[in-house]
Amino acid sequence: MRLFHATLRGALLAAALLFSSAAIAGPPLLCHPFDTGGAASLPWGKGGWNAIDRGYDSTRLHSDTLRLLTAEAPVIARMETLRRAAIYASASGAQLRMLAAALEARITAASTPQARANALFDAGYFAETLQDIERLQGYDMPGLGKVDVVALRRLLAGSDGSVRIAEAIRLRGNDASMRFAAALVSAADQRTGDYNTHARLARVGVATDALLARNIAQLAD
Repeated sequence: MRLFHATLRGALLAAALLFSSAAIAGPPLLCHPFDTGGAASLPWGKGGWNAIDRGYDSTRLHSDTLRLLTAEAPVIARMETLRRAAIYASASGAQLRMLAAALEARITAASTPQARANALFDAGYFAETLQDIERLQGYDMPGLGKVDVVALRRLLAGSDGSVRIAEAIRLRGNDASMRFAAALVSAADQRTGDYNTHARLARVGVATDALLARNIAQLAD
């Protein structure tokens, strides 16, 4: 019996430490804003990863997000814009559906491999960021305020943004910044093997991608 209690205490301690580590780190696509090197993104407040701009007119979210996701926008800037867009949109089922549908429509409308790669990446990364918001509902930590959880879960049902990100990488020819994004997605999904592969290939690109170099520390050693 004494051995049983000792084993139980050890298991509970390990679980507590694991939970504590997860709670501190938080969902990786949400809790660590990306350094865009001055590239434009959605308006944001001061004070942290979840500090939205309270004065922002969210009815402009759909048009503002699409305007920012230009062909020339760096991948890291796209990631930050989509992170912010997901947080803003999560408060409203109508905003979630409108923005998700617009990102999906850009895949169909893409007329070149480059445009299709960007559209696939944007739709996939947005979906995976929403997945992190859904996961956050189970964390005991400061969150996002109002979240339309029912609409969020309906939108995510059966979706897998990582598949679209993988297709975007194939079209872009192993873009290191997209590998960085895929590594973070793999970490969020707890796919260790995929994480190791994507992280290794992302690090290879640091020497020639200054913006990636500014963000690469977000990958665990």
